[in-house]
Amino acid sequence: MKVRIFVTLKEGVLDPQGKAIHHALESLDFAGVNDVRAGKLIELDLDSTVSREEIDKMCDKLLANTVIENYEIELPETAQEQTS
Repeated sequence: MKVRIFVTLKEGVLDPQGKAIHHALESLDFAGVNDVRAGKLIELDLDSTVSREEIDKMCDKLLANTVIENYEIELPETAQEQTS
């Protein structure tokens, strides 16, 4: 199963990459962009036997720095039905 994990900085944590993107957009004359927060997308191809709890552990131990980052797990619809 394909699983997507979206990792973003928590509110209040400085985002230099987001600031650089924002500055670049302004310098390219794109108006109306108030703020930019950059993150990362991690796609995992997992065996169907991997549980939601195991995916959470992967995020907590390696994929996200939970001190400064949040993560959101997107499971395929069929996997969501199995875990619900």
